Amino acid sequence: MRQVDLPTEAVAPGIDLVYEDHDLLVLNKPAGLLSVPGRGEDKQDCLSRRVQTEFADALVVHRLDMATSGLLIFARGPVAQRALSAAFAQRLVHKRYTARVSGMLAVEPGWQCIDLPILVDWPNRPLRIIDADGQASQTRWRCVEQDIASQTSRLDLEPLTGRSHQLRVHLKALGHPILGDALYAPPEVQRMAPRLLLHACRLRLAHPRTSTPMQWDCPPAF
Repeated sequence: MRQVDLPTEAVAPGIDLVYEDHDLLVLNKPAGLLSVPGRGEDKQDCLSRRVQTEFADALVVHRLDMATSGLLIFARGPVAQRALSAAFAQRLVHKRYTARVSGMLAVEPGWQCIDLPILVDWPNRPLRIIDADGQASQTRWRCVEQDIASQTSRLDLEPLTGRSHQLRVHLKALGHPILGDALYAPPEVQRMAPRLLLHACRLRLAHPRTSTPMQWDCPPAF
């Protein structure tokens, strides 16, 4: 395993470069910035376009929600993009997130699993709901810290599937929504943080060209 844990370098607005080689880039996306362009002129500024101003060969492989911060990989060229996209599709990429949630959960070393299907809430898109007719969705979680003063807990999260809003929907279903979640938390929990306290803190995969196992860690700012 090649452990890569380097200070980030700001190479352009919103681009904190964690790692660079001829095949891929690893970036620390800030909260509040789209991963890719959205619909409408007001949603054209995004991480992918900023990255491509510095790295013309950068291609999108996966995404993070606009409100989520953390590690994001870009391929450099179509060959690396195909290899990395296949790794994500085959669930060969290990992803870990950290979140601060409302309520007190027991700090335990072992992992638990939320196994609840997720369905698009069609009348209220882009929201998702737990529904028996939804797609199978699994999230591993464990509590690593309690804050008695604020009555909150810090969790490690590992999505085993990749549904939109999966972590946010699963934690709401657990009864412990993420602080600052404007979509799924009640107003009093939304007000507990100025942003969604969800951060992609670890990525582990085989290098697309050399197959060397690699891992990147990036702690959250919260």
